[in-house]
Amino acid sequence: MIKEKIVASGKRKTAIAKAILTEGDGKITINKKDYKNFHIFDKLKIEEPLRLTKKILGELKFNIEVEVKGGGEKGQIEAARIAIARAIIEFSKSKELHEAFMEYDRNMLVADVRRKEAYKPGDSRARAKRQTSYR
Repeated sequence: MIKEKIVASGKRKTAIAKAILTEGDGKITINKKDYKNFHIFDKLKIEEPLRLTKKILGELKFNIEVEVKGGGEKGQIEAARIAIARAIIEFSKSKELHEAFMEYDRNMLVADVRRKEAYKPGDSRARAKRQTSYR
């Protein structure tokens, strides 16, 4: 028996997540840790695509293993959330689920491309210049 295996990725700032979705009983791990052991807000962030999926498609019949590299703690959670949502969409091929994700939060499927602005030459800051007084 060949199990279906879907790979999806997500990015946030410098964090990159790769989600591998396989048929199973609903286990979700991020960097080999169960997501239920995370802080409450991080756990809720990861649960958003899962709750919407359960609401529209019913029972979760897949396992998701996410590997995240780079970035900070919150950036990694956001990247994992995007990767999970994309993997579920690809697995289910449900147009209704895709529309529900987009309506709920567009950033669940579309990566936020904002980055830190570069420092300007001769200054230690990105934007506002130092004020000078000629008295």
